[in-house]
Amino acid sequence: MSPAHAIISAISERLEGFTRARRREVELDEVFAGAPHGDPAALLLLEHAEQALAGGKRLRAQFAFWGWRAATRTPGAPPAHVLDLGASLEVFQAAALVHDDIVDNSDTRRGRPASWRALETAHDERGWSGSGEAFGRSGAILLGDLLLGWSDDLLERALAALDDARHADAARAVYARMRRDVILGQFLDIAEESAWPTLPDEAHADRALRIAVLKSARYSVQQPLLIGAELGGAEAHTRKSLTDIGPPLGLAFQLRDDVLGVFGDPVVTGKPSGDDLREGKRTLLVAYAREGMDGSERKRFDSRLGADDLSDGEIAHLQDIVRASGALARVEELISRQRGVAERALERADLDETTSAELGALLEAATARTS
Repeated sequence: MSPAHAIISAISERLEGFTRARRREVELDEVFAGAPHGDPAALLLLEHAEQALAGGKRLRAQFAFWGWRAATRTPGAPPAHVLDLGASLEVFQAAALVHDDIVDNSDTRRGRPASWRALETAHDERGWSGSGEAFGRSGAILLGDLLLGWSDDLLERALAALDDARHADAARAVYARMRRDVILGQFLDIAEESAWPTLPDEAHADRALRIAVLKSARYSVQQPLLIGAELGGAEAHTRKSLTDIGPPLGLAFQLRDDVLGVFGDPVVTGKPSGDDLREGKRTLLVAYAREGMDGSERKRFDSRLGADDLSDGEIAHLQDIVRASGALARVEELISRQRGVAERALERADLDETTSAELGALLEAATARTS
């Protein structure tokens, strides 16, 4: 089994064990003494938490592991506290996706109904009263909150294994920054969808890049690497090497995500084609596309981007406009440039051979992916 597959398997097993323990806690809680196996509604929330944690590439857990490995140079399988850290980051990612799907009105995630839609279906199947959609949205907000709490629990369990409180404090500080960045980035994302008409056109690209960095680029690569390194008690030179690798790779990762959000194959991505166009996302692709339009073209484009009644034919037309504007080529060139910066930083880094090779493989996976 390759190192990547071994980490993915170990993290998935850790998550399964963790959620089983949380389910058992509910089943045995004395407040549910009248229900032999716990309250069915409470268990419904846990069932959907388990579903939210299923699948995925576990990229953040992998980056955290190789950050730890860069610091410790310890060969072999991840120890328990490193698995706890990886699981914490994957639970955080699941929480962010649950909330993101509510904000974006996304119906699907990884080819399955988004959590809020799945909870809506559960409401309707049980014949409960009231609006199934309202229940689904409210339930998924609480589901995301539960997952955020679990992420903190797993982080603290990982940090409790450290002998040096300084390393625990440093890892906790990076995690706190990550949490702040993601929430701010998400808010800026939705604010941009409302504020863009009040801003000069030449400012849109810079704002789109800022959102990309905060919302995903840092927490997908840079911060997992650094949290893992701090868990391993990294020295300054190792921290510097990982800091040089993380930002350009994280930005390339998010820009690839933006490309897939407009041009991705729904069979591979698990989301409808042109999903970001349906949602009116003001990504760098859109900012670049608008730069090449005259006033009337820009007005027509803006009027249909994110429109509630967008047809599949209009999606295809908007995709053609973005492609013909040169925006796709510009973003692909930026992805390539950022990837090159990360590759050169990796070549300069003083890392053991295995860590260097596996980070190189992750660099390829993060920037050339199709889902």
